[in-house]
Amino acid sequence: QVQLMESGGGLVQPGGSLRLSCAASGFTFSNYVMSWYRQAPGLERELVATITSDGGRTNYVDSVKGRFTISRDNAKKTVYLQMNSLKPEDTAVYYCNRRPNSARDMDYWGKGTLVTVSS
Repeated sequence: QVQLMESGGGLVQPGGSLRLSCAASGFTFSNYVMSWYRQAPGLERELVATITSDGGRTNYVDSVKGRFTISRDNAKKTVYLQMNSLKPEDTAVYYCNRRPNSARDMDYWGKGTLVTVSS
């Protein structure tokens, strides 16, 4: 059973930092591209960051470039999202996502962790 479990969310003030973690199990973690998405109330879910299976390349949505860093530890089967200089508009539920590695594969999602940035 594929399982993704996010943790690390919480309430922070603007300018603060959080590190989200996503613990993976039930599959060969090192074979998969992993991503973080987020969804704010009333808005569509958006892709925040993506990392290749070996961690060699990353991509970010423009709004978080220079502030967020996605990383992974394949030995620990965990993907991270370090979030610095947080802004109120970063408030959302953050989801860990496993991208398909073939046409017959499928997406998997964690249940999400809430990040609230407010003074």
